[in-house]
Parts: sequence; structure tokens; C-alpha cells
Amino acid sequence: MNNTVYIITGAAGHLAEAIIRELAGTGCHIRGLLLPEQTGIAEDNISYITGDVTKLDTLDRLFENTYGAEAIVIHCAGIVSIQKEVSPEVYEVNVTGTKNIISKCIRYGVKRLVYVSSVHAIPEIKGGVVREVDSFSPDTVEGAYAKTKAEATQAVMQAAKNGLNAVIVHPSGIVGPYDRYKSNHLVQLMSLYLNRRLLLGVRGGYDFVDVRDVAEGVLLAAEKGRQGECYILSNRYIRLEELMDQMRILTGRRFRLPFISYYAAKLLIPICETFSKLTRKRSIYTSYSIQTLASNASFCHDKADAELGYTTRSLSETVRDTVAYIRQEKKA
Repeated sequence: MNNTVYIITGAAGHLAEAIIRELAGTGCHIRGLLLPEQTGIAEDNISYITGDVTKLDTLDRLFENTYGAEAIVIHCAGIVSIQKEVSPEVYEVNVTGTKNIISKCIRYGVKRLVYVSSVHAIPEIKGGVVREVDSFSPDTVEGAYAKTKAEATQAVMQAAKNGLNAVIVHPSGIVGPYDRYKSNHLVQLMSLYLNRRLLLGVRGGYDFVDVRDVAEGVLLAAEKGRQGECYILSNRYIRLEELMDQMRILTGRRFRLPFISYYAAKLLIPICETFSKLTRKRSIYTSYSIQTLASNASFCHDKADAELGYTTRSLSETVRDTVAYIRQEKKA
């Protein structure tokens, strides 16, 4: 076994699980951080530790006995919110949690920190191509997730300037298999379609990227990324109609899902959000998610391609494997 220890926060999450699967059989050791109610996938080279990124005193066990090893921290833990306003919980996990991880990385002298930010932390450029930037502020972005990710990303940037060997990755809209805890909104949308519970689609789209490509990009950033640099891990702009048409063809359905305009969807949002509050069920359509579908999602991953060797797979492969995973989970 080699001397590398990967410390992965949010180890039960969609991206973290894909990273753990990538690392299986590599000879390294993995430590995954889980909340008390969570479980992780079983692999020979992984051990799980219960803790919470918002509680500093629960994190020492994650970092203990790493002296002399090459400890690489991949900070995936976070709450993906499609709400407009920042809640205390989202702020605590996304911002305070990140600052706590930075603190432990400095204390234990880790080899490298890879922070999983988001393209949402980057200010939107109307009509232009969005590329990496070198400073972040919650005042330049909209929505709870974007604001907290921007603030946390700036904290990592500052730590890197102060000497921490940190690198930042910005995934776009993640989709793909391994979403065991059903936290991914797009996978939820696909699941609703498969179960014939999705009645309408909304015209628009986003840059959707396979979770396995992002996982590979994260590990490439850990190996090759330059200290204090940011790397966009995106794919290409994909209309929701294109995504749902791929699913229709794959499942052999005859009729296309009806789609409504962005403006018609805005009129329905208050009803959707009220229903969500009354039933305590998460709505896939909110004012922020609709706004995202209409935003500029022209992200450039040329820097990651050139410096890291980052690559992406086809939408048809992603849809095929995601559908297979959803069906498999339903049978389990």
C-alpha cells in the first residue's frame, strides 16, 4: 500500500462516492467523513469517521495519525440549495464548515487541499463565456448556494495565498449514477420521469456534467493542479428537452414530455413552493432553479483540459448509466 491518505468530507454524497469508487484498488488509504445517520459504500481501503464539518472538535479524528503520510484532503461536504435566501444551516455547512476544514489542514500540515466549489460561485457574464476568476464575493452572485460557495471559495483562496497548498475546482451541473441519498436535483427530475410522475418540463438548460468526469477531474487537480488556482470542470450546454428526449428514446416511450416557457413557469412557481411547504417535499422547480435554467451556462473548461488532462463523456452514456442506476436502486 502506498503512503497517500485521501481525506474526503461529505463521503456519503454523490460526488464523494464517485471519487471513492475511482480510488478503489489504487493502494491508497481513504478516510471518509460521515454524519451520524449516514453510511458509506464498502471498499477494502476505506475507513469512515463520524463527524460534522460545522463542529470543529469532531474533526480531529479525521486528521489524526497522518504525520509522515501524504495527506490529501478533498472537501466535498456542502448543501446544494436551490432556494434564493441563505438559511443558517446552508451557511454553517458551506461557509463555516469550509473554514473549519481549512483550519485543520493548516494544523495537521496536509500535503494538499482540493476544495469542491461550484460554477455558481463565479459571477455570471451576460452573453459571454464564463472562465475562471481569481476573487470571489457573495455580493456578485445570486442564490443561497452561490453566495455561500463564493464566500467559502474566497476563504480557500486567501488560505492558499497565506501558504496552504490548496486548489479549487468548479463543477457545473452534476448528473450521473451513485446518488444513493437522492440529493441531486437533476437525478431527481430523471427519476420522476422514469416513474411517470413528471408532468411538465421547463424550456431552458444548463451545462450538465457526468459525476464520474468530475471525480476524475478532482483527482487530477489533486495531482497536477497549481496552488491557488481554480479549474472549471464542466461539459457543455444541454437543453432539458435534449436530456428528456434521450430518456424517451432509451425507455422506448412514444410521447414527448410537454415543455412550458420560462415565463409560464414563473407564474406556477408560487404554487409549487406553497405545495412543497405544505407537504414538506422538496420541489424541483423553484424561482432560483428556473432562473438557473435561463442563465448563461456557457462555461469553458479549456484550462482544466490543458493543465490537468480533463476529459468528458457523451450525454448518451451518462443518461444510460443514470437510468440503469435509478432502476437498480428501485429494485434494492
